[in-house]
Amino acid sequence: MRVKRPRVRSTNGSEVVLPSWAAWSAEDPLERRAVEQMLVGVSTRKYARSLEELPSDVGSSGVSKSAVSERFVRGTQKHLQTVQERDLSGLDLKVLFLDGVHFRKEHVVIAAVGVDATGSKHVLGLWEGATENAACATALLENLAERGLRTDRSLLIVLDGSKALVKAVRAVFGKRALIQRCQVHKKRNALDALPEGKRVSVKRALNEAFAAEDHARAKRLLQNLIRTLKQEHPGAAASLREGLEELLTVKRLALGDRQLERMLSSTNLIENLIGQARDCSRRVKRWQGGLMMLRWTAAGVLEAERHFRRIMGYKAMQTLVAALQKHDAELDPSVPNRAVGVAA
Repeated sequence: MRVKRPRVRSTNGSEVVLPSWAAWSAEDPLERRAVEQMLVGVSTRKYARSLEELPSDVGSSGVSKSAVSERFVRGTQKHLQTVQERDLSGLDLKVLFLDGVHFRKEHVVIAAVGVDATGSKHVLGLWEGATENAACATALLENLAERGLRTDRSLLIVLDGSKALVKAVRAVFGKRALIQRCQVHKKRNALDALPEGKRVSVKRALNEAFAAEDHARAKRLLQNLIRTLKQEHPGAAASLREGLEELLTVKRLALGDRQLERMLSSTNLIENLIGQARDCSRRVKRWQGGLMMLRWTAAGVLEAERHFRRIMGYKAMQTLVAALQKHDAELDPSVPNRAVGVAA
């Protein structure tokens, strides 16, 4: 709505700035409104139709396609800045999820989500690259470290199995990284290497192995399956053999809670976040470069973050904390014994 700006002049004729007007105009509510409307699927062309109708004698402004687009760009740039500049030093992170959002064939945005000791989730950062390569992932991890993510303490890192991500994690965290390969991705890759008639029985065997109560049994079942497939389906056998130990990292930690174990054994958590970010940008037909992709992704993940809840099985997180502290003590014997285990 167009409004008249009140003007006040002093006795010498100079204009006086009204504190009330300065406060009211310091923030542009239209920018926030434009971002919200675009994220729920309103196009710039139809933005005016989504607003409350004004009386015929009241003028309006800022509802054209170009004006809305400019406000959305400014708003999402702030969202991106929020994600990329967050101070992470105050977060007691125990788990790091990494995954990539692919745009067309030549762009990927790698997202990082952390889980702290209470089971609460936090969007940590985004990084754009030409492909999901080690350089792109390393740049993101180094950026997280610069903003306060500790690399001198053990961390459970959940990945989709990408060799580039694994290489980047090893480069930044070294032996402090306890890598968990996504069991869902591994199952999908192995089944894709099999004929239709073989998939049901192999899927059943994989489910039995991943549901095993302890690490030794799970590993034995997977090794038996690999031996069974080796002769007739060497591709599927090789897929299962690659990264076998990292498939069972969480199982080896013996968390004692099936819900928490399932939650930390796949990248479903971050994939759900990425899915929500994709929903926000589903109307975009023409991507105009990596910065636009970053802005849209940042806006989408922050929109999803508003509805974050603690992960399933969060009550058992202290068992994971104790396991990570034990791993730290094994790598650095100088760590005091009282730092190992919750009950110490």
